[in-house]
Amino acid sequence: MTTRLELLSPAGNAEIGMAAVDHGADAVYIGAPAFSARAAAGNTIADITRLVRYARPFAVKVFVALNTILTDAEIPPALEMIHQIHAAGADGLIIQDVGLLECDLPPLPLIASTQMHNATLEKVKFLEAVGFSRVILARELSLEEIREIRAQTSVELECFVYGALCVSYSGRCYLSQATTGRSGNRGVCAQVCRHRYTLMDGDGRPWLKDKYLLSLKDLNLFDALPQLIEAGVTCFKIEGRYKDIGYVKNVTAAFRRQIDHFLAHHPQYGRASSGQTRLKFEPDLTKTFNRGYTRYFLFGRQEKVGAVDTPKSLGKPLGRVTAVEPNSFRLKGDPVRNGDGLCFFTPAGDLAGFRANRVTGDRVYPFGRVAGLRVGDRLYRNHDQAFSRLLEKSSAVRKVGLWLRLTCEENRVRLEAIDADGLRAEVVCQATVETARDPGPVRDQIREQLASTGNTIFTTVEVLFFPDPPGFLPLRLINRLRREVLERLTDLRINRFQPAAVSHRPNEVPCPEKNPDFRANVLNRQAQLFYTRHGATINEPALESGAAPFGKIIMTSRYCLRHQINACPRLSRNPMAMKEPLTLTDGYHHFRLAFDCRHCLMHVYLAEKG
Repeated sequence: MTTRLELLSPAGNAEIGMAAVDHGADAVYIGAPAFSARAAAGNTIADITRLVRYARPFAVKVFVALNTILTDAEIPPALEMIHQIHAAGADGLIIQDVGLLECDLPPLPLIASTQMHNATLEKVKFLEAVGFSRVILARELSLEEIREIRAQTSVELECFVYGALCVSYSGRCYLSQATTGRSGNRGVCAQVCRHRYTLMDGDGRPWLKDKYLLSLKDLNLFDALPQLIEAGVTCFKIEGRYKDIGYVKNVTAAFRRQIDHFLAHHPQYGRASSGQTRLKFEPDLTKTFNRGYTRYFLFGRQEKVGAVDTPKSLGKPLGRVTAVEPNSFRLKGDPVRNGDGLCFFTPAGDLAGFRANRVTGDRVYPFGRVAGLRVGDRLYRNHDQAFSRLLEKSSAVRKVGLWLRLTCEENRVRLEAIDADGLRAEVVCQATVETARDPGPVRDQIREQLASTGNTIFTTVEVLFFPDPPGFLPLRLINRLRREVLERLTDLRINRFQPAAVSHRPNEVPCPEKNPDFRANVLNRQAQLFYTRHGATINEPALESGAAPFGKIIMTSRYCLRHQINACPRLSRNPMAMKEPLTLTDGYHHFRLAFDCRHCLMHVYLAEKG
């Protein structure tokens, strides 16, 4: 039995989603009109419908994210929206709020958002038992943990393989809510983790000043796809519904090639969609926005995952500055082109950026004055002008292979079409077939007309004739036959790749957590009913209900600041001795850090007074 592997790309809007399809995505996820964890990336039902219609002939799935927690007042409009999403033809619904499982849902497959804190075997087993078709795993999981989950569940497993990382376990971060009133669980995270902080010890002495101590590098598991597949993951997700179309094109194309390379050497696996993509550029992940790359904890705690010097994109290292003059400088390293965006760290440790206005050899003339640039500074390119312009244009074409057979009889002509998935359509018409005086040119002309598929999704691989050579036929008839058979084949593909229908019936499977606190994110009566049905008692509503955050854990992270700064008592060589409790401050708030070394976790508490 063939195991299908799915590349899942983000879509901030329908146009980006269609570009993801063109560049090789097997599935696309897009925000609902409201109640999405990326509130600013909402889309109309009409846009979702348009994306579905574009994707369906390629067997590309469209998943819609409605993955925030909901108030009682929001449940009815959310349900109405879910039914509209189903009518639009979506293939699945990504949700966080379990209250929706107590409602009258259409037969849409449900996908458990990573916001549901899908970090343990027990949680994934529970989600499968209550009716989820797919679970999006926590980004923090190791290969061993994924293998254990796969061995004891049959639910589809989706895993992030690229993009920005939240420092906290998703769904368990309240830093933004506690400090700004903007909740990540409500889709409006203020990304307070990307701000500057000062680390102080138990005596109030600063150890690190004004660093981005909660900011992480970006995830990149490009080279780890074979290990993830072996562990049981079948869907590989690219983060980025806030990212631009160039990001989606480049990253999708790069991962498409990597997955196809794996498939070429492992025949027991296959693609989850149809069609082959022809690229008009060479994908390069070093030319996409990134804060430096990490494999996070997939292979255990092996690397420093923080991006503490800057939350901005560094890009690709180019080389070092060899000379600085009043209006230019010289660079030893990779070449720079006019219009490139460059950056470097100033003596104060800040990231400074500028554009190259003109380049002559190794001499770069910046646009405007660049303060702080010194001989020996390392230079990075965080905007490749030529590459970006390539991606602004049409940069890929996706087509489904097509085989045609024209059969000519005395008074009848039949055109058969078979696509790469084995779907077959034919058109038959009455016509007088005349013997061609010069069969060779007639044959070539008919082949050329039949093979010309225009702006359809098909590309002709082969045209066969019976008899060969064929008789003479009017071009108008040939064009009509081709148009009609391709229309029928397209309709067959659309009907063949319809969404699965799933029945949702509430059950009483025991919840693995019997007394969850506010981190269960219960904000409505339906969610309360869900937990009661499954034998759990909710004694504390979601923090978004207005509860005071002081003294509470507002973040739980597998990222550990002590490990980042070589102060881990277990894993650091000659760890620094620091009097606890350690605290972070941004000048307005104070956060106490607590370290659970047994489970290798860091908890962040909001102090009473800033």
